[in-house]
Amino acid sequence: MTGIDSEVPPLAREWAARFAHFEQVRAVALGGSWVTGSADPLSDLDVIVYASPPPPAEARRALILPTARRAEIDNTFFGTGDEWIDQGGQGVDAAYWSPEWMEDQLERVLVRFEASLGYTTSFWHTLRNSRVLFDRTGWLTRLQEQARMPYPEPLRRAIVEKNHPVLRRKLASYLEQIELALSRADLVSVQHRVTAVLASYFDILFAVNLVPHPGEKRLLAHAKRICPKRPPELEAQLEAVIRSVGLPAQDLLPNLHALLDGLDALLESEGLLPRWGDTP
Repeated sequence: MTGIDSEVPPLAREWAARFAHFEQVRAVALGGSWVTGSADPLSDLDVIVYASPPPPAEARRALILPTARRAEIDNTFFGTGDEWIDQGGQGVDAAYWSPEWMEDQLERVLVRFEASLGYTTSFWHTLRNSRVLFDRTGWLTRLQEQARMPYPEPLRRAIVEKNHPVLRRKLASYLEQIELALSRADLVSVQHRVTAVLASYFDILFAVNLVPHPGEKRLLAHAKRICPKRPPELEAQLEAVIRSVGLPAQDLLPNLHALLDGLDALLESEGLLPRWGDTP
């Protein structure tokens, strides 16, 4: 069974057909910027191959290398995957995901309402928005139908309750860690913790707006497009934080507090601001 779309790049269709020859492949989908409308000339094709186990690395090598100008087969840094640039210069990134793993990712957020520190709903977003290119038994189409359910209110609140306290409410909050790192002139630690602040910030922002997290790229652009509920000075405050990383301490901390004050005001207006009796 296939779900071919006229907007899908022909190269993605070709690779879906090739991967479909492996018996263990249950489905193939196109994800990433090509299906969110944000692709540019530098964008890879993100091909998601659902199989358990993945096709053997040597078989994938034999399939991919004859078409590639450059290729890396069986990378395992971020899960099993292959990356290559074809003869025409188009980058392709094939990720091999277990169907059972994706089912659990969906259940984790839509049934169990389990929040993470940042990116809680990004795999839900990927599943919900990917284009089905091959679906041997209809499994992926059925799972996508489940993924199109409304955003659960318990999940929304769980994300806020998980991510908000660690921003600056707790003794070991991100802001406290940043303050300590600044006092030690530990700029690597500062950068690391500022990144964590932004991960939790955007996780909360997308949850407030009842939209799945679109992933790690172009977050500000996505927020402006799909988050009608957002702090009015979000863009300026975010840029101020990023520009002040690595500058004297008196710049970064006030900018972070201003960013989080805006988030708190939004949460307060939505009735989502957590109350903590043991914090100032």
